[in-house]
Amino acid sequence: MMRKIYDTKELGNLIRDTRKSQNLTQTQLSSVCGVGVRFISEVEKGKASSQIGKILIVIKMLGLEVAVAKRGELIS
Repeated sequence: MMRKIYDTKELGNLIRDTRKSQNLTQTQLSSVCGVGVRFISEVEKGKASSQIGKILIVIKMLGLEVAVAKRGELIS
């Protein structure tokens, strides 16, 4: 599954959808990531955050990865 993410709301939706598809609660995810439940909740709601490091930990723990490319280029 590849989804283009253009803003924090779309990223939050992806994280929430992935968490739910893995039958994880926000509490369970926050525990394995070492972050607070409030942080997970705010990320899923699309709140802008400068804590990119924590967001990358959440993404990794959900089995996702981030790839950056110039617009219009395909990532292989």
